[in-house]
Amino acid sequence: MGRITRRGFVTGAAGALSGLVSPGPTVGTSPGGPREQAAPAVGEHRLGERDFRGVWLTTVANRDWPSRPGLPADAQRAELLAHLDRAAERRLTAVVFQVRPTADALWPSPYEPWSAWLTGVQGKDPGWDPLGTAVTEAHRRGLELHAWFNPYRVATHTDPSRLVPTHPARLHPDWVVAHGGRLHYNPGLPEVRRFVQDAVLDAVRRYDLDGVHFDDYFYPYPVAAQRFDDDAAYARYGTGFPDRAAWRRDNIDLLVRETAARIKEIDGRVRFGISPFGVWRNEATDGRGSATTAGVQAYDDLHADTRRWVREGWLDYICPQLYWNIGFAAADYAVLVPWWDEVARGTGVDLYLGEALYKAGDPAQPAAWQDPAELSRHLALAGHRPSVRGHCFFAAREVAEDRIGAMARVVADHYRAESR
Repeated sequence: MGRITRRGFVTGAAGALSGLVSPGPTVGTSPGGPREQAAPAVGEHRLGERDFRGVWLTTVANRDWPSRPGLPADAQRAELLAHLDRAAERRLTAVVFQVRPTADALWPSPYEPWSAWLTGVQGKDPGWDPLGTAVTEAHRRGLELHAWFNPYRVATHTDPSRLVPTHPARLHPDWVVAHGGRLHYNPGLPEVRRFVQDAVLDAVRRYDLDGVHFDDYFYPYPVAAQRFDDDAAYARYGTGFPDRAAWRRDNIDLLVRETAARIKEIDGRVRFGISPFGVWRNEATDGRGSATTAGVQAYDDLHADTRRWVREGWLDYICPQLYWNIGFAAADYAVLVPWWDEVARGTGVDLYLGEALYKAGDPAQPAAWQDPAELSRHLALAGHRPSVRGHCFFAAREVAEDRIGAMARVVADHYRAESR
């Protein structure tokens, strides 16, 4: 299949949660040609060609879209376009669209089945191409489209028989580990790493993506009294590493480094970014870490050396999920922003900040999140940091609902002028 471009030509095919756990370019051109830059409004933070103003559009468990599985294709499409319209109305510049939520696909992939979140039946053709439509319609609205892939999650249950018979996890049961009530691909297997990359790169070849986006799920989040059973893989491939943790980190480093290189081989304009858990390591664990006391540390618990990925320049951007309010004792937004700014400074890796819009107005959250101005204060604080090039809001449902007007306040205070 040829590669769909913004101008309609076809080129060659080769051409979350509360507390301390997260939930889950070069600038492109618009349909009419290169985007023009608008002068920033007085007091509005602006670096580079334009700031990143993103929103995550989540499909797993039908969180944001589609509203339920099994809707007719026309209804699904209408809901998708409504999300894109809202993003444009809110003067956002990018949609991060989850297109591989559970080792499945929201496009006609030769590697993985159609997602059950579309039709309610894994492998059933929904009768249209959501990713292709999202790319075309996002660009029509002047939005970037970043395709979001979860690398290793296979299912939100532990019963392989519920997967379609042709699912790679059924064909290769040795690739799969059950942990925490879910099925996961084993990151320690080279064949898994290659397969995940191949599945992702199919979308890069087919569509005029602005970005490839990974979330925070690498090795799974810890679950009390459970261990991730990768004994056989470690016995086979872990020789030469000081311990299992170092081997696991190397497995994830390889995924990141190799994916980045293969994306650039296909299209050097496509940006590669990751939105990791917001705490790399606590300062008490590692003197280079942040002055936090988070119960989860990406380096130790998810085996994701997020600091290294930035310092080595393996990414085009990083978007840590800083889902805590200013003043939150264990992980203060005002502490983490300067820490990440220092990590990114001088690397050439753009720093975007993941913002917990979903917490605004949630009565279960601390008092700070009942104030419509909390998120606006985040942007004001971050605007003084030279490495910060934008923000991404979790998630699309809350952009639409905007329970207490927190998103409207962000737009009024910071997005008065178009960032084009």
